[in-house]
Formats: sequence, structure tokens, C-alpha cells
Amino acid sequence: MEFRELGQTGIIVSRLCFGALTVGPLQAALPVDRGAAVIRRALESGVNFIDTAECYQTYPYIYEATRGWVGEVVVASKSYAYTWEGMRQSLEGALRALHRDYIDIFLLHEQESALTIRGHWEAVEYLIRARKEGLVRAIGISTHSVEGVRAAARIAEFDIIHPIINISGIGIQGGTREDMLAAIAEAASFGKGIYGMKALGGGHLIPRVEEALAFVLDIPYLASVAVGMRTLAEVDFNVTVFSGYPVPPGLRTKVRRQKRRLHIEDWCRGCGRCVERCGAGALFLAGGRVVVNPLNCRLCGYCGTVCPDFCIKVI
Repeated sequence: MEFRELGQTGIIVSRLCFGALTVGPLQAALPVDRGAAVIRRALESGVNFIDTAECYQTYPYIYEATRGWVGEVVVASKSYAYTWEGMRQSLEGALRALHRDYIDIFLLHEQESALTIRGHWEAVEYLIRARKEGLVRAIGISTHSVEGVRAAARIAEFDIIHPIINISGIGIQGGTREDMLAAIAEAASFGKGIYGMKALGGGHLIPRVEEALAFVLDIPYLASVAVGMRTLAEVDFNVTVFSGYPVPPGLRTKVRRQKRRLHIEDWCRGCGRCVERCGAGALFLAGGRVVVNPLNCRLCGYCGTVCPDFCIKVI
């Protein structure tokens, strides 16, 4: 496993970051012991970086996975808090739940422009104080937006940017894949530490998994890439790819045969674009949001390419 420094923070991370959303109650909803076992497998395989967020509800999984682990584990978390007090509560809650004295990286969650960052500046001021006090090592934002990356690049107080990037441009807001790549390069020129998300487009690129992972691994400005994993086989597969080794045919087959489903996030606003795009008749609107008929769903992923809010995932 290769390791890189995140910008100028002194934080050294594995190229593969364990994306903890997938194991938790918002997606796969694994029991804590099973989810922790998947995370532990990643740690044992050389991964030292875990990405989570307050809203993912995965702190118990991470604590269980890291309890008794003697190696260094870098944890990044995120919060939607926009006030000093709200961010203080978010950070202190993470410290308690993870049984840690500090969190390596704490980010404003889903900041999409300079305007939204300014609207959260009171929370940023708390994180600046927390960094001075040693409660966090680095701060910044996560974003799905090209404008968000460009805005954060110019904010001296930010150390880290966590942008969406994938080979098909799925989920990128405010521009194309090329626009996001240019914004990432620009942010790197400002010395920001950058680690990517959604390399598999929320699961829609799983049929092209090796090509999709090769694409993000070729982006020189990404210190690491967060990938959601929910089984031991997925961990083994991703560690193999990120370590530069050929995937054994048996492992490739095992991962491809995993049972998957289409997952609609709670923030679906029922715009209906995915219903129009679905050629299998698997999606329909009910109660103001999209519902999936799993008997008709082919898991083709076409619906995810037209969702403006990135709320459709294959898990």
C-alpha cells in the first residue's frame, strides 16, 4: 500500500481510504460487530485512513474496529453544523464516541460555494480554535461542486478539500469531470491536501470498477481516495487494486456476484428524472419521492447519471 502526505498537514495516509458510510445504518445497516470486522480487515491490510461523518452514524463501528489496534489510524469526520456551538457539540460528540483525544481531520460537510462557506464561518472559527487546542489536526470541506473546490482553495484557513471525482463525472455539480479535475489541480497548487470521494459514482460504476479505480489513481493531486466497502471481499479487492497488484480471478468473481440493491437517499425530492430515464420500469414516484421495485431493477445505474442531487446509489 502506498502512502502520501495530505497537502502540507504532515498527515500521512494510505492511498485507499475506508469510506465508512456504506457499513452503517444509512446504507448496508450491518450489525456493529460485522461492520467493525470489515473496517478491521482494511486496517490489517495496510489501510490507515477512515472517512466518516456525524450523520453517517458509524462512530460505533470505527471505535469497535480500532479498539486495541496498535497502529496509527487517521480519522476524518464531517458536520453540517454552521454555528460555533453546533460545531463544538459535533466535535466533542465525535471525540466521545470514538474514545479519542483528537480527530485528525474535521470538515464542513457538503459546502458547495463561497456563499455556503461564509454562511458556516462561525463553525469554521470554532474549528480554527479547536485546531490550535490540538482537538483536530486539519480542517476544510467536503464538496460535490466545482465551485466549492475553487472557493476552498482560496481560503487560507483550510487544510483539506474532499471533492467528488470519478471517470464518468457522476454527481459532480456545477461543471464537467474536466472542470473538477482543473479545480482539484488548482487547489493542489494552493497546497491543499486533497482526497477524493465517489470514485465508483455511488456504485453505478461497479461494472467498470477496475477502470474507474485506475482513473482516480492516475490523478496526481489526490493523496487518497475514499471507497465505500461492506464486505471482506470488497476490502481485499480494493486493497489489491490500490496496491498495484492484479486481482485474482476468484476474488473478482466473488465481488461481482455480491447481491446488490438500488438505494434511494432520504433527501430525494421526487423530481422524476430518474423515473423517465429508467428503461426497466423499476422506479416510480410515491409520497413525493422515488421508490424502487427491485423485481424490475437491473442495477444498470442509468438512473444515477441523471439525479441532480446524487441520491441514488447501488450498494
